[in-house]
Amino acid sequence: MFFPTVKRSPRLVYLRPLSRSLVPISVVALISAPAMAQGLTSDDDTQFALPAVTVTGDWLGPPTEESEKTYTGSRTVVDSEALHKRGALNLEDALRATPGVQVLDETGTGILPNIGVRGLNPLRSERLQILVDGYPIAIGPYSNVGVSLFPVTLPSLEAVDVVRGGAAVHYGPNNVGGVVNFVTRSIPAKTSQTLRERLTIAEDTGNIFTDTYYRIGGPASDKLDLQFQANIQRGDGFRGQSDTQVDNFIVDARYYLNNQNELATQLQYYNVDAELPGGLTPEAYEQDRTQSQRPYDAYEADMTRATFTWTYNPSPDVEFQWRNFVHDADRTFFFGQNLSGTGNTFDPGLAPTHRADSPRLFRVYSTEPRLAITKGRHDVTLGARYLTEDVEFDVNRVELASNTRSTARDWHLDTEALALYVSDTVHFLDDRLTVTPGLRYEDVSMDFRDNLNGNKEENNTDEWLPGLTVGYQATDRIFLFTNSQRSLVPVQFAQTTREGDVANETAWNYELGGRIQLTPDLLSSATLFRIDFDDQIQFNRTESRFENLGETRHQGVELDNRWQVNPNLELGLGYTFLETEQLSGANAGNELPNAPEHKVSADAVYSYQAWNASLNWLYVSTSYSDADNTEEETANGGAGELPAYHLVNARLGRDIAVGSGRNLNLALAVNNLLDEDAYFRGVDVSPIGRVPQPGRSFILEAQLDF
Repeated sequence: MFFPTVKRSPRLVYLRPLSRSLVPISVVALISAPAMAQGLTSDDDTQFALPAVTVTGDWLGPPTEESEKTYTGSRTVVDSEALHKRGALNLEDALRATPGVQVLDETGTGILPNIGVRGLNPLRSERLQILVDGYPIAIGPYSNVGVSLFPVTLPSLEAVDVVRGGAAVHYGPNNVGGVVNFVTRSIPAKTSQTLRERLTIAEDTGNIFTDTYYRIGGPASDKLDLQFQANIQRGDGFRGQSDTQVDNFIVDARYYLNNQNELATQLQYYNVDAELPGGLTPEAYEQDRTQSQRPYDAYEADMTRATFTWTYNPSPDVEFQWRNFVHDADRTFFFGQNLSGTGNTFDPGLAPTHRADSPRLFRVYSTEPRLAITKGRHDVTLGARYLTEDVEFDVNRVELASNTRSTARDWHLDTEALALYVSDTVHFLDDRLTVTPGLRYEDVSMDFRDNLNGNKEENNTDEWLPGLTVGYQATDRIFLFTNSQRSLVPVQFAQTTREGDVANETAWNYELGGRIQLTPDLLSSATLFRIDFDDQIQFNRTESRFENLGETRHQGVELDNRWQVNPNLELGLGYTFLETEQLSGANAGNELPNAPEHKVSADAVYSYQAWNASLNWLYVSTSYSDADNTEEETANGGAGELPAYHLVNARLGRDIAVGSGRNLNLALAVNNLLDEDAYFRGVDVSPIGRVPQPGRSFILEAQLDF
């Protein structure tokens, strides 16, 4: 029996071992607990007697394969092995194979991610609710959802949880494409250290990028666990004009007051200083795709983040959790502009007349109490979040000919947001069927002020966002799910300050899918999805304005298969079919930009004794780069069809025991093994031209665990 039915446990059950760290045992709102019951036969009625059980309001539960199997929606957990042992160039690269996910790599260094889901715009990952350990990391969670500051580095992570459906009630706003939770390394039960050094060498240019990581963590006393992580990155990406420096420091602490109360906090400082190579004209791209035509483009940012969580378990069936976070961020883009009036301001083929900078200062605070209760056949979650944003947005220009400096923009934005949410998971048919109705309420107030001319604007939004998820254990091997949810994206700061139609964006998401354990070693899943979007906003790069595309539709199917052929060999195969259409306006009938119809992924992982090898292949079909579906490329590369491409990565690693429990892992990886030539169109301060994706590179890696 592969999906045995067991007596329902609370929403998420934890067993507190002697080490005091929390170890997830089973997941909620789920029909069963397959991982716990591994090996039970169909007539085995063994029950699990777990000490110290607690219920939690964390809807997603732990990022594990077991949670993924019986989650009532489309979900993929990218585990530590997939993140660190598959030859990925950076964090974006590690997510490419995830069903429904599209990645456009702008820098090769991972500092500015471009991740999209199901045909939603991937540029600056603006259609995803991105979390770190359950906390939002968007620089402005309501007013600036585009990830123009990304305080995450690959070595500090142990998993990435990609949830494409069923979570909108509990995690919002801006979750039309789903929720992506980056899970940082947990504090180990026993004091341990990790030291890793990684060198990435670009074949075309010989540029070297170094990545140094150190971690130490463990119990400091009977009640206190501590951990420190440091990640230092230096060097150049695969192109010219790409010098990059990143510092990421994280301190974690967990304090056990008693058996009922626990405190946890994380402090982080992240800093990045980088040149940006930007877009190329088609002619320059053909001459040398590694060059840069944007000599003034650069990026500086830093963020100080703090989170604090108090968890109180008065009884096994009740949990109260109070979650708080604050961040203080400063991010600036530097870029060249041609303001002579000839052609597009950002055309890479035109010599800049001005150098501009656009500093943004963000101070964000949030507090979120939530209560989870299990009573009879009901698992109820109640929550509320209050969040404030204080934003300063300036643009300054220097005329290169005269060195004259002027202020083009001096804006201020205050945002207050209140979210309330409730859900009730009701269990039927001896816990084989769960039905979870839920409702979220968002009340957002934005006050904008232009300090140059004194203009003021207000935007007040309140929306009711219902959701419904259903899970059904049809047989011991088959788990079925369906869900429907409504999502909101408030008007963005940048949209209110440019010409063009803007509006609050809302969408309905639908999923129908299932997972089947064909054999004990072969798990397959299939999901049908549809997104009905109202008032979808897109940025028109050629006219430098936002456009309201009106109603759009995204629909398709995602297939995923994992086969453990034998103890040494594992195979994976995935396919995504995507159909998008603009349903209203001048471009009715056209496809959405950056929405390839086909995506295929395959991988093989082989382990033998101390050796580990992996080979990954990805195919992405053609797509359009603009709402007009321009096929023939424009002279400056601002629009035109995007080519299909293949990407192959390979890695070979070996563990070496170096005594006293120490382990050294040495690895060689080749990213883009076939040196595939691919590109997308410009983004952000370089919106025009072809942006090359990384060519072949070699990765040398050494990691010592002790």
